[in-house]
Amino acid sequence: MFGGLQFGLLLACIVLFVPMVMAGWHLSRNKMLFFSGALFISLAVCVHLTPYFPSVSDFVTSVQSVVIFDNRDDSCINLVNEVVWDMKPIVGGVSVSSAVAFEKNWGWSKSWKVMACEFQKLGKGDISDLLNGSWVVVAGDSQSRLVVQSLLGLVLNSERMESIKGDLFRRHSDYGIVVEEMGMKLDFVWAPYVANLSNLMMGFKQNRSYPDVLVMGAGLWHMLHFTNASSYGVDLKSLRSSVVSLLPLAPELGTDGPVMGTVSVRSPHLFWLGMPMLINGMLNTEEKREKLSDEMWHAYDKVLRDSRLLHRYGGPCLLLDIQSLSWNCGPRCTVDGMHYDGAVYEAAVQILLNALLIESHQKLIT
Repeated sequence: MFGGLQFGLLLACIVLFVPMVMAGWHLSRNKMLFFSGALFISLAVCVHLTPYFPSVSDFVTSVQSVVIFDNRDDSCINLVNEVVWDMKPIVGGVSVSSAVAFEKNWGWSKSWKVMACEFQKLGKGDISDLLNGSWVVVAGDSQSRLVVQSLLGLVLNSERMESIKGDLFRRHSDYGIVVEEMGMKLDFVWAPYVANLSNLMMGFKQNRSYPDVLVMGAGLWHMLHFTNASSYGVDLKSLRSSVVSLLPLAPELGTDGPVMGTVSVRSPHLFWLGMPMLINGMLNTEEKREKLSDEMWHAYDKVLRDSRLLHRYGGPCLLLDIQSLSWNCGPRCTVDGMHYDGAVYEAAVQILLNALLIESHQKLIT
């Protein structure tokens, strides 16, 4: 190391002073040229000597790391839903509803912006570290229940997962579990209407007890039983007010700051589970095919955007884009045009987990 440093200094002196001496002959003719050349050569020598001084190299590397980490906060949260699918027919696969069985693999887009975010599929150990000691609440309809199934499938072994399915899929009911080995409490709340979600928010506020992670979504039941996008929009705006009231300080969301006598609490991580793509011809009843039309779906989606509930439109909730995931997976991923293959909800869970890493300023060490 010492010999290399001496050699580097010798070369630096040659590179620096020989051209400067030669340029000195012309000093009387062009002083600006001399000093400009000297400055340029000095900077070049500094760059070449940097590897010989570990403290300088470490400083440059540490600055680069900080910048990359901050960029993840600013831009990667908006790219976390950028998922692509690779569908391959299973050789000898059985036909399901006139469709050949497919192997469904997904991953994040290979665009340079997405790759720079270094999204990863988290395993059980990583999830245990990330959600250790957390209270996770997932509220909504059957789409939300499928998200719970996918999350538990990542942290429980197959034997235990099989043993809980009866309770988890009990029709129109709540479900709760504590995963002791990671100290995570998970509650599923059956809340098929947005009004149910607003009531849940008020319950958190009254009890002064807030989950660390809150995933919620509703819309399909309202579309089927009310078929009124305007009414849905009113409910969403009411929900937004209830959600914002949970946040301790959020002036950009329309709150006025802390209220006298309240206790400051940590803001929960908030997610909105989007509605899936509906394949009208595959829906299993005439009523669904009539009411759950493409036109009505887009009307409901528009009022969701207009409600300012979603993060991308200035709201508090980050979207888990089930519509995009189900659209790209397509008809080969569903048998009833509404509920999709487990791979779709697994992707949604991994999107959630990567978003949590970004929001909590953490990064996996690989």
